[in-house]
Amino acid sequence: MPEFLDIRPLTRSSFASFGEVIEADPASMRLINGGTTERFHALAVAEATGEGARVIINLFRGQPRSFPYAVDMMERHPFGSQSFSPVSGRPFLVVVSEDENGRPARPEVFLARGDQGVNYRRNVWHHPLMALGEPSDFLVVDRDGPDNNLEEFFFETSFVINEPTP
Repeated sequence: MPEFLDIRPLTRSSFASFGEVIEADPASMRLINGGTTERFHALAVAEATGEGARVIINLFRGQPRSFPYAVDMMERHPFGSQSFSPVSGRPFLVVVSEDENGRPARPEVFLARGDQGVNYRRNVWHHPLMALGEPSDFLVVDRDGPDNNLEEFFFETSFVINEPTP
């Protein structure tokens, strides 16, 4: 029988062991350009390791998921971080796991608001992009390079997520 996963709001403290929450934080704000622009500084750190690695910026278009949704796999990137910031302003789900002897532990699920992004640190188990409701665009900061930067794990028994409520 599948195990159901609870959805929690995305906060910096609840997500801290997986990476950073990208959002306008007044504590990091500084005025630039003669006081006409608020800069929210150093919200996340991009990682790119390995010979010939570089940081790139992409646009991903995520298709909405149907619920209940079965989480049957997780992935991680051993050579670089990966960040997702919604351009469409729509909420999305973030599914992550602690590492347990080289495999993902029981997943945790967070509901990100449309004004929040996430940066998965290098080697953090996470589920692929989970858009909600309609196709949604995301600005993705990622690693590019010749090394294989993807490791996948498939669970023997799926975990289930019910449809989130706003």
